[in-house]
Amino acid sequence: MDKRDWQILQKLYKEKNITKVAESLFMSQPALTKRIQQIEAEYKVTIVHRSKKGIQFTPQGEYLVNYADEMIKRDIEVQDHLANMDDEISGTLRLGVSSFITRKIPPVLKEFKSRHPKVNFSLTSKWSSQIFNQVYNHEIHIGFVRGDYKWIGGKRLLLEENLSLVAHSKVDLEDLPSLPRIDYICDVKLQDMIDTWWSENFSVPPKVGIKVDKTDTCREMVAHDLGYAIMPSLVIKNTGNLYQLPLNDKDKNPITRHTWMFYNQDDYNLKLVKTFIEFMDEINFQDMISKQA
Repeated sequence: MDKRDWQILQKLYKEKNITKVAESLFMSQPALTKRIQQIEAEYKVTIVHRSKKGIQFTPQGEYLVNYADEMIKRDIEVQDHLANMDDEISGTLRLGVSSFITRKIPPVLKEFKSRHPKVNFSLTSKWSSQIFNQVYNHEIHIGFVRGDYKWIGGKRLLLEENLSLVAHSKVDLEDLPSLPRIDYICDVKLQDMIDTWWSENFSVPPKVGIKVDKTDTCREMVAHDLGYAIMPSLVIKNTGNLYQLPLNDKDKNPITRHTWMFYNQDDYNLKLVKTFIEFMDEINFQDMISKQA
């Protein structure tokens, strides 16, 4: 097996779907199927069983997946350490970011790249909980995580923002249970924050009239007077004449959402990672994000 085979096994084990894996690796389904058959022939074992429920790995297949995971991890370590031996800052910085940060981070990466032209970036955009797990498992160097997670490694607080009520025009809080609300798909930490505030203030569930997949879509729905929403303040910053009201908890304290930069302490020994963290300490990330919002 080679590096491509490791990726195939790893992705197939996660997705359990030939079509999705083929698309993600820019392969045709027949080519992917043939490569799996070649691996099975090479080791004289059956790796997967195909059924109506999808792909099921055999014990031998799971063993090879574990081997692929280990080889990919070792390959990344080799690349990191070779880049660390260079006098110049070089190599590939692996970042994981939430969807909101994905839209805001290009100017940051551009500035860092201008200072260190030999640096490349590998960036994945997922839910914050998934990014947290990637940092924890050493799959990425640095994770930009929204929400408060228990983390014993290195971290920096990047952003603070209020949880706010947003509406087309002014509304009274006591009227919310009778008004249409627009909900959106969000990470678990933010949903818990919203649900906690609601349960502390109302004994009936919200009247959800519309549910969308993105905060941007939700904001546009509010702008067209289709209902109110409860959103982080940076999402609705600089959005014209929308009514915005920062929310407080039961103790009358502002409900604040944090965005963190997490990294493992041993990765800090890599010159590339250390240089990027020092760069982030130098710039005002909160101010930069606020101007773009």
